[in-house]
Amino acid sequence: MHAAPTLQPGRNSLGFAKSPAETRVLVAMSGGVDSSVVAAQLAREGYDVVGITLQLYDHGAALAKKGACCAGRDIHDARRVAEEMGFPHYVLDYENRFQEAVIDEFADAYLAGATPIPCIRCNERVKFRDLLETAKELDADCMATGHYIQRKMGAQGAELHRAADPQRDQSYFLFSTQQEQLDYLRFPLGHLKSKEETRALAREFGLVVADKPDSQDICFVPNGSYAAVIEKLRPGAAEAGEIVHLDGRVLGQHQGVIHYTIGQRRGLGVGGGEPFYVVKLDPDTRQVIVGPKEALSRTTIPVKEINWLGDGGFEACPEGGWSVEVKVRSTRPPRPATVRPLSSTTAEVELLAAEEGIAPGQACVFYAPEGERVLGGGWIHKG
Repeated sequence: MHAAPTLQPGRNSLGFAKSPAETRVLVAMSGGVDSSVVAAQLAREGYDVVGITLQLYDHGAALAKKGACCAGRDIHDARRVAEEMGFPHYVLDYENRFQEAVIDEFADAYLAGATPIPCIRCNERVKFRDLLETAKELDADCMATGHYIQRKMGAQGAELHRAADPQRDQSYFLFSTQQEQLDYLRFPLGHLKSKEETRALAREFGLVVADKPDSQDICFVPNGSYAAVIEKLRPGAAEAGEIVHLDGRVLGQHQGVIHYTIGQRRGLGVGGGEPFYVVKLDPDTRQVIVGPKEALSRTTIPVKEINWLGDGGFEACPEGGWSVEVKVRSTRPPRPATVRPLSSTTAEVELLAAEEGIAPGQACVFYAPEGERVLGGGWIHKG
């Protein structure tokens, strides 16, 4: 961020043909080091910065949880950064929106046997839809965030590309960003090579958050215990049932489908000599279906709610489908695949090599064959 990448002639570092002082930018501030550095850098460059922090859930309960996004501590930290750098800061209560758009769906998806990713829905529905509208109401020219992803100008407009640092890349969580949102968004950290560069900038600006640890968990899931949160949100949801082998044998009992995920091996509590893995969850029959590891392998994935960011319409694909690379888990590298559209929002994805542990509720994200440009993606479902 010391030198903004590929500045366009006659335009400022955010791409506008006017001075930074005439360019208003809303910065989504979580209270962490990433978004704080974005706000501080833009303020230092002379932009008309407005910082906004979202209160997404009861921060009174969250105060007890160290590192929780947007808890009381984080709001305080964001406000201090704004005071230090001399720009206005506001806190918006989005608790009801977050409950409806993210938490309720998370609970329902989990109860339906899926493995949801609430961070994607939060970006899609709360930050890049509701907060983005607020930015426009405040007459901001654009909205900037601390996400590690790159926005580059291509022949047909703004494109989404993976971050320069593969360890920090957040493209998997941002695949549902729509083109008109991408036109308005800016990601000033995407070209940095390491998190240490970000922290060095924070120290350079004298920010109190320079050495603040990254939050690890989903913000409303303390200690990573999904099941505990589901039981609190949906009392009585953890109904007991059977652990069943693929061949129909009943191997044991469980205390609720919500305690299991596809691909899980440990903690099944069933014997039998061979290692068993969770192959399928059936909430209707309250069965956890297990089998050998090879039963987890799949080459065909049904995908729905597709967001396409590639050139041309999604359905106007070449004969035989789109040749792409896909990620089926955030922690896995992209793998070669063919995407065959079934409609404007559904497709069948065929992997060239089988992958294990592909779970409904996870995202399937598409990349250009060289693996850098994000072409969109969709949600894995049962078919």
